[in-house]
Amino acid sequence: MTARIEENRSHPRLPDLLAAYHLVNQAEKGTAVEAVAQLPAVYRAEVEDPAGAFAADTVLLATPPGDDLPAGCVVLKAPYGGRAPEIKRLWVAPEARRKGIAKALMTAALRRAAVSGAAAVRLTVWNWREEPLALYRALGFETVASWDERPDLLCLEKPVDVIERLTPDAVRAHASAGLAALLVDAVDSGASVGFLAPLAATEAAAWWYRVAEEAAEGARDVWAAQGPDGTLTGVVTLVRGGTANGRHRGEIARLLVHRSARGGGLGHRLLATAEAHATATGLSLLVLDTQTDSPAERLYRGTGWTAAGTIPDFAADPAGVLRATTLYYKRLG
Repeated sequence: MTARIEENRSHPRLPDLLAAYHLVNQAEKGTAVEAVAQLPAVYRAEVEDPAGAFAADTVLLATPPGDDLPAGCVVLKAPYGGRAPEIKRLWVAPEARRKGIAKALMTAALRRAAVSGAAAVRLTVWNWREEPLALYRALGFETVASWDERPDLLCLEKPVDVIERLTPDAVRAHASAGLAALLVDAVDSGASVGFLAPLAATEAAAWWYRVAEEAAEGARDVWAAQGPDGTLTGVVTLVRGGTANGRHRGEIARLLVHRSARGGGLGHRLLATAEAHATATGLSLLVLDTQTDSPAERLYRGTGWTAAGTIPDFAADPAGVLRATTLYYKRLG
């Protein structure tokens, strides 16, 4: 189970989390104070009135499974002056650490930045904070030219992948390169997506050419995520019901994220994009199937999908071993 994320700059627990963050941060900088009242005015204002201090920003809180109160927070500062939105005040209570809460908060913040249309997200971190720095690196943040010249402060930035709906011609154009590479990577990493390993690039490309024909017929929609260098980092397709009594439903198929782009919420964004389109175009029910106990199940369960049942020995994994498959559905609207 993952932490529950909520957006709430007025949560009664938030002042305590921010106070703990600032008191520890002051101590680490060598300017320790004993109480909130002794903090610099700008930090004290955040603790005393977070709703006011972050009125234009997104404040996220994370509550561990089984707990009633949030144990972590993060702030996504609104962009200004043409600058990218900035992540600030990432904090997890010591007793709740090493449970994935910081990563869950970061992923949620990155997801909201992407939805807002931001091209990149930035942050600063003291160079001695090894664990947060390792997390940021793992999420794809890289050191950039400093915008804050304080000694020992690193400035990091992460470009946000852009998700676009592909026309049939665009699917054909990417079939033999980016899209084929995504499918081959999925099979190589053990995903049960209809193919056995090793999957030849030509076979993967041929599958995508068939998808292009389905897209041209209006039977399948395709969205791909593209990194700043033009490389495709993820894809999802939506297959529309083809029978007269099934035109109200669709199937999520081939949700793929390249191994180099995993862990940053891209799978969630791709899924949300397909769901939003399904709703906007009149579908009221979505279905999918995935290998039982696969990492993908955490994504579906965490985004409101309901397990309908499990079928043993439904499909072979890339190594040829028969595995169980779980069927999922989600009502829209």
